[in-house]
Amino acid sequence: MAGILDSDYHEQIKIKNIEKLRAMQAELPAFCTLFFRGIKDKVGSRTCIAYAYDLQIFFNYLLNYVLKNNSDKIRDIELSDLDKVTKLDIENYMEYLSLYKSDDGNVHTNDERGKARKLSALKGLYNYFYEGELIKNNPASIVHSPKLHEKSIIRLEPNEVANLLDIVESGSNQESKHQQKFHNKTKTRDLAILTLLLGTGIRVSECVGLNIRDVDFDNCAVRVVRKGGNEAIVYFGDEVEDALRDYIDQRKKVIAVTGHEDALFLSMQDKRISVRAVEYLVKKYASQVTTLKKITPHKLRSTYGTNLYKESGDIYLVASVLGHKDVNTTRKHYADMDDDLKRAARNMVKMRKD
Repeated sequence: MAGILDSDYHEQIKIKNIEKLRAMQAELPAFCTLFFRGIKDKVGSRTCIAYAYDLQIFFNYLLNYVLKNNSDKIRDIELSDLDKVTKLDIENYMEYLSLYKSDDGNVHTNDERGKARKLSALKGLYNYFYEGELIKNNPASIVHSPKLHEKSIIRLEPNEVANLLDIVESGSNQESKHQQKFHNKTKTRDLAILTLLLGTGIRVSECVGLNIRDVDFDNCAVRVVRKGGNEAIVYFGDEVEDALRDYIDQRKKVIAVTGHEDALFLSMQDKRISVRAVEYLVKKYASQVTTLKKITPHKLRSTYGTNLYKESGDIYLVASVLGHKDVNTTRKHYADMDDDLKRAARNMVKMRKD
């Protein structure tokens, strides 16, 4: 265990994900191990875990409603059983996902996005074995994904961003003495985190994974590890620099718990701050600014992307800075702003000089 503690944060996450996936695979049909081995270089470890979770639901459905096996364990399902599944079976499964009860008695529901994700996992499984000529049929390939309705992008307006940072910096008048004392201890760190998220658009996982040595004040940049493990340099402005400098001056005085000495952002227990802790502090401060919007770290990322697109009008720049591999992902999220840009452009081109 000591070796894991001393390793890099991102390596720790990778190890935990591998262990979690192995534990989940032990409960899935044996042939799933071959599937995950085949896709591990194409998708990230978190995607594999999501696939394993979704496939577990599908195989439970097969046992209960489709297959007539004597066993009640999904581990006993064989690869040949996939050829017994029809297009109608999968369509019935999609309907089942609307409302079902798991073995532990909990009731689960899925909207169109949940169903689409689970169908995607199923298509991936069938495609892998069908293309490898290990099964004869591929019914999942002819089942249509649910139509996804566009969701409006939730983000903070400029005045809300200013109010948010003011509250982090100065606190709230409604705080008790105990809350004020706690706030005084954390406000420099919290301001650095929120300013960094709002000023660079990095993901919360990238933020908590930062080490002290990843901050380069000479170039006003941080080195982050993106989804998939690729490193990237992200540049920040003066406001982020000021907040980070103030926090790092404070951070240097803290003796972190063994194994967390390199972490940039620390919890009150002097360990690397967790994703959940950052999600909580964003929710805590944002709820004092707006009650109509559910603000998460990802919404702060959307806020940054919106502001950058408004200022630059360059969707490729936004995609690059946010670390999107496909610019269409970026365009889908910020397409609703195109009309504003077009309207702003109406007087840019002059036909006659004044």
